[in-house]
Amino acid sequence: MPTPGEHKTVQSRILQYAQDIGWSYVPRDEAQRRRGFDPEGSTPQERARKAALFFSDVLYNKVRALNPKYKEAGGALIGDLTRLRADIYGNRDFLTYLRNQGKFFCDEEGRELDLQLIDYADGGRPARNGRTSTK
Repeated sequence: MPTPGEHKTVQSRILQYAQDIGWSYVPRDEAQRRRGFDPEGSTPQERARKAALFFSDVLYNKVRALNPKYKEAGGALIGDLTRLRADIYGNRDFLTYLRNQGKFFCDEEGRELDLQLIDYADGGRPARNGRTSTK
């Protein structure tokens, strides 16, 4: 019997959960293309060296949809997220963004506003009891 690995115990379960709540699975080849992997690189590290961490266009479009007053250029948020440190402090800062507590300056109002990355009020996500709520 093969020993459980990361894919079986973690990744496949997360992928299934994400699909169950309505996210689309993107095959690895397409994901690498959309993130800008270098097909000429001889190692995985070389192919990924200059690749984006996110589907930048999808992230930017979703941020604009969730934050109508967000007027920054497409690369501004991506740059901010990419520059987060690769340690526990960067994880904490990224979690702040995931909690919709990141900030952006709104010229219209002359103040900072919370930056919404995730719509937690979406009725399609599972409720605490495991059932999917309806609108």
